[in-house]
Amino acid sequence: MVPPCRSFSAWPAHGRSLLHLFLSLLVLSNLWSCARSASLSPVDVIIPQNATSQSPFTVVQDNFLGISFELNSFDTLWGETPLSMPNPIQNYLANLRARIQSPLRIRVGGNSMDSSTFVPNQSQMIIVTDPNAYFNDVPVDFGPTFFDVLNSMADIVGEMNFIITLSMQDPSNDTDVIELARAADQMLGTRLDSMLLGNEPDLYSGHGTRANYTIQDYIPEIGDVLHDLENSAYGDLIPNPVIGGPTICCSWDLSDVLDAGLTQYPYKYYTLQHYPTNICNGANAQNTNLSYFVSHTNIPSYAQWQSTGIDMAHKLNVPVFMTEYNSVSCGGSNVSDTFGASLWAIDAALNFAASGLSAAFLHTREYGVLYNLFDPPSPTDSTASGWRTGSPYYSALLLSETFPPSGVAVLDINLNNSIYDPAATVAGYALYGQNGTKCDRLVLINYSNDGGNARNFTIGSNIASTAGVRILEAPSIAETTKISWAGQTVGPNGELEGTQTTQYYTDCANGCNISIPGPGAAVILLDVTANNSSFYVGNSTVAGPGYEGNSTEGSLGPSTSGSALKRRGGRGEVWSWAVAGMLMLRALQTLP
Repeated sequence: MVPPCRSFSAWPAHGRSLLHLFLSLLVLSNLWSCARSASLSPVDVIIPQNATSQSPFTVVQDNFLGISFELNSFDTLWGETPLSMPNPIQNYLANLRARIQSPLRIRVGGNSMDSSTFVPNQSQMIIVTDPNAYFNDVPVDFGPTFFDVLNSMADIVGEMNFIITLSMQDPSNDTDVIELARAADQMLGTRLDSMLLGNEPDLYSGHGTRANYTIQDYIPEIGDVLHDLENSAYGDLIPNPVIGGPTICCSWDLSDVLDAGLTQYPYKYYTLQHYPTNICNGANAQNTNLSYFVSHTNIPSYAQWQSTGIDMAHKLNVPVFMTEYNSVSCGGSNVSDTFGASLWAIDAALNFAASGLSAAFLHTREYGVLYNLFDPPSPTDSTASGWRTGSPYYSALLLSETFPPSGVAVLDINLNNSIYDPAATVAGYALYGQNGTKCDRLVLINYSNDGGNARNFTIGSNIASTAGVRILEAPSIAETTKISWAGQTVGPNGELEGTQTTQYYTDCANGCNISIPGPGAAVILLDVTANNSSFYVGNSTVAGPGYEGNSTEGSLGPSTSGSALKRRGGRGEVWSWAVAGMLMLRALQTLP
């Protein structure tokens, strides 16, 4: 409120002129702030007492989020030999690995691996066999160096779990499948998490890979390949459950595949792949519509696309993985590298977890694909610095600090009726430890495209006494580069630059307002302080500039007692100017 003022006429001309200017600015700022406050009313965060009634009830681990790579471009990202692995990719992966205790999940596959051939005596890691192939399915020959690079990366970055694909395109001639399975088992050892039989077999017919191919054709062929793996010239290659599938994406339902007979086989995982839209036949109104990706109402139908099959899998005690997801398949569209897509990828992953999935893998592929997590400076020079960080990588950073190693159940709390109300611009998830009985964490998403202006999310009384908060933010949902997580951005060497920042609220027993910029997202740890928080602290750079133990961790950020944070460009900054204006006004009033 503008304070009452005496007549200007008694003050010197220079004072009146200055005061007129400042009061005008003050009034405008005050009116703007009031208008913003009215339009951005606080969001009440209603947290259910527990998640035990959730069906299917699933506890997910800290490595819930994995990264998926296409085989044909793998050497352009990870390097061609263990001695030529680019520093940036080491750092990109190390940033994620450092923030979890469990092995980082890595999947290598895609259409290219399903149509490629493993050559045991090939010295070169990858050789493209058809340079003119359709860009969404580029076959290659690959050799044992592939496994050497996987192991070397895990040795440097930290333990990893690997998933690879065994081809099902020609099951009557599965000699290559046997050789690949043997090499994977021998060379990866315990790091081999799973081998997936086939990639998107529901598209074999439509892509012309297998004419008129159906589920009824698929099921007995799976049995034939499993028999050959169990009775190979090298002995039983799958004595323990390691096979996954069906890795369907589009035309088949998991429930139909299970009903048709897949349940008779000893699968370790059932696997799915899914994108909300595609650009395979060019851009259109649907695949270029950013507004779709910033509305939580669209998330459940996408994430729960195979809910019947997931329920069946849970009754069989077989975990379900989403082994590939991202915004727009066939290379991404104009929305895929935006901050809106970052928020969407977080929302989708959490909804996967809330819907019964045990892991989800963000997909990345060859240079220039818009939804990539990262890109080298050119398709032929991956060892140079100057890599580009894609917006989905920031989703992975946030998610790597979301799930604790003790495991949590995730619940979509329908924040502001966001599941059903298309006008809602928020989303929220509660994460429950102790087997689903106690809410330990929250993830709140603010989709509002408000230029970074903050909105309060009100946590009620008796929920937590304190809270620690890390923020993902950008100036707008269309932003592609000016994105930060916990105050840091990713540099050209894959290193995190800037001061790592955490906000701590020290007085939440009677409720507190958590301030989240629009657009932005927050990971909130309940009942923690700066002395006992489990947020990652330190420098995760392992190669190149920024290594040698130079910590990027500065102050953990100011402690904040139960009130909204002041964020750059938000209402807090406006009120700071308002307070300064009032002080100057009082000083001017004392002028003779």
